[in-house]
Amino acid sequence: MTIHAKTALLGTGWAKNIRVHVRNRRISGLETGAAVSGDTCVDLLLPAPGNLHSHAFQRAMAGMTETRAAGRESFWTWRTLMYRFLDRLTPDQIQAIAALTYVEMQEAGFAAVGEFHYVHHQPGGQPYDTLSELSQRIFAAADQTGIGLTHLPVLYSYGGVQQQALEGGQLRFGNSLDRYCDLTEECRTILPHADSKIGVAPHSLRATSPGDLKQLMQLDPTGPVHIHIAEQVQEVTDVEAALGQRPVAWLLNNMDVDQRWCLIHATHMTDAETRMLARSGAVAGLCPITEANLGDGIFNGSAFINEGGRFGVGSDSNIRISLPAELRTLEYSQRLRDRERAVLVRGEGSVGHALYTGATSGAAQALDRDSGSIAIGKLADLVAFDRSHPSLWPLTDDQVLDGLCFAGPDGLVTDLWSAGRHMVREGRHVARDRIVDTYRAAIAELLTDV
Repeated sequence: MTIHAKTALLGTGWAKNIRVHVRNRRISGLETGAAVSGDTCVDLLLPAPGNLHSHAFQRAMAGMTETRAAGRESFWTWRTLMYRFLDRLTPDQIQAIAALTYVEMQEAGFAAVGEFHYVHHQPGGQPYDTLSELSQRIFAAADQTGIGLTHLPVLYSYGGVQQQALEGGQLRFGNSLDRYCDLTEECRTILPHADSKIGVAPHSLRATSPGDLKQLMQLDPTGPVHIHIAEQVQEVTDVEAALGQRPVAWLLNNMDVDQRWCLIHATHMTDAETRMLARSGAVAGLCPITEANLGDGIFNGSAFINEGGRFGVGSDSNIRISLPAELRTLEYSQRLRDRERAVLVRGEGSVGHALYTGATSGAAQALDRDSGSIAIGKLADLVAFDRSHPSLWPLTDDQVLDGLCFAGPDGLVTDLWSAGRHMVREGRHVARDRIVDTYRAAIAELLTDV
C-alpha cells in the first residue's frame, strides 16, 4: 500500500509530495518529491496519536449525568450514578458500546486506544464462566473497528484506601491478585491484532494495597503500567492519612516509576511532586475534557513541561471524543489559571505543534506502541486532515497545527490508518453503519430495562 501526501510531518520535519510505503503494518519506505500515481492521495498527513485512557462503556452515559440534584454535585455523586448504570450492562451491550466508541475515536484521529478495563464480572460480582469474557468483548470491538489496542485489565480489590470491602457497582470490578493474574494471562493469548499489547493497571492507591502493588510489579516487570493518581482532593487527603504521603509522592518514593508508567490525571500535585514526576520519565495521562466535566481540577502543566515532562491525552469517560478539543482544553485550562497565553510549549515556538507532537509521542510511550512519528520501521498509525478547510488553508506549515488545535472544527479527518489498516475513508469509518445499527439496538434494549 502507498499513500501520497501533499504535505507530511515526518520525523525529520515538514516535507512536500511524500509517498509513504506500508508493508506488514509498518512504514517500509518514504519518497520525497514523488508524483501521484495510483496512491491514496491526501492533503495533510500526520502521525496519528493514541488515545491513552478510555473507559469505553461510559460512552453510553454521555448526556445522562448533567442534571443538578439537591446538594453539591461532584465526581463522587457522578460515580454513584455510573455504578448504577454499569450494573445493568450485558456483555453484548458492552461490546456494542465499545465498538461505537472506537469508531468515533478513529474518525476523530486516534489510531489506537489504551482501554483501562475494570468491568470484569457479572452484576453482583460473580465471574463469568470464562474469566476474560468482558475483555474478550473489548477485543471483539477492536477487531470490528481495526483500532490499535493496548488492553489494560484493572486490578481493583478494595472500596477505599483503608481496604474496605467492595460493594454495589464495584463488585463487578473486584479481583484478588491471584485471580487478576489468571485474567491477564488468559487475555495475553487472545489479543485481537498482531500489534495489540497488554499491560497492567492497578486502579489507584485507594483500590489496591501497597503490598499487592509491589508484588504485581514483580510479576510483570516489563509491560506498560497505568494507574489513576491524585484525581480528586478527597483522594489525596485519604491516601495521605492512610499511607503518610500524598499519592504522587508515595508512588514515586515507594515504586520504581520509570518510562513504562503512565500516571492518569495526576491533577493535584505540589511543585516538588511535579518535578519528580517529570524527571521519572513516566507519562502524565491527561484527560482534559473529562477532568473539566467532573470538576477534577487543573494539571500543573507549565511546571511539568518546563521540567521536560512527557504527556499524552485520553478521552476517559468518552462524553466527547475529539482530538482537537482535548488538546485545546488542556492548553486553555492553563491559560485560565495562569492568565497568560501560549503556556504549554517549552521555550519558544508553536503551541499547537508542541501539543500535537507531545501527545503523539507520549501516547506511543504509554501504550508501548512502536509509533509516534512517520519514519521507516514505525507502525503505520497515520491520519490525514482536509487542509482545504477554511480554518486551515490560509496557514503555513508552521501554523497548521495551531489551526488544527485552536481553530479547526471536528470532522477534518479524511483518512486514518491503524497499523496500516485503512479504517477511515472520506471521513467515515468503513464499518460505521453496521456498528451504529448494533449500538442502537443494544441501547434500546438497555433503556427498556431501566
